[in-house]
Amino acid sequence: QVHLVESGGGLVQAGGSLRLSCAASGPTFSSDPSNYAMGWFRQALGKEREFIAAIPWNGAWAYHADSVEGRFTISKDNAKNTVYLQMNELKPEDTAVYYCGAGFYSALRRNEAESWGQGTQVTVSS
Repeated sequence: QVHLVESGGGLVQAGGSLRLSCAASGPTFSSDPSNYAMGWFRQALGKEREFIAAIPWNGAWAYHADSVEGRFTISKDNAKNTVYLQMNELKPEDTAVYYCGAGFYSALRRNEAESWGQGTQVTVSS
């Protein structure tokens, strides 16, 4: 099972930027690198977990939810087995615990993942 560790969260003012990282270790090989993906999710206090971005192992495409499209960008460094989430123009409503997950894209879209990171807090002040 893939082991995931997030980093990069913190406190930022509205309009600012943060970059989250998710380092993967363990058996990261996938026989279906176009559909096995790493995703970013977030969960605000009192709300359900939201699937916001994904990128497959081969980096051939990327998905961004409407709520973050144009402000957040997911990317992947294959040499480091690390996925990033560049977050720009942050808003107070982006405040949440951010998680990365690994699994088939069809499952990630259902907020399901084979492996989860521990989460990192992002707080955006107004």
